[in-house]
Amino acid sequence: MVDRDRVLAKLDELEGYLGELRAVAPDRFEAYQRTETKRACERLLQVSVVAVLDINALLVMGLRLGLPGEEDELFERLFRHGAISGPWASPSGA
Repeated sequence: MVDRDRVLAKLDELEGYLGELRAVAPDRFEAYQRTETKRACERLLQVSVVAVLDINALLVMGLRLGLPGEEDELFERLFRHGAISGPWASPSGA
């Protein structure tokens, strides 16, 4: 059984990170190249990706889809079982 509260908490966390990223991301590449801006954007992207992986792990665990050996297997297992769709979710990336 999927832990709905934990998934929703992680989604809320992800939404917060993406909101922060929108707030600090500059409109022009030249502004992005400033060290502080670049580091802030990169860190927010990193914690966003970790949140997505955590959400996927909660879903794989809750749906009892097995124990993946690698993080990319989380997406593959969810895709194969119809829990997620779209070209970004397929194992081939196509």
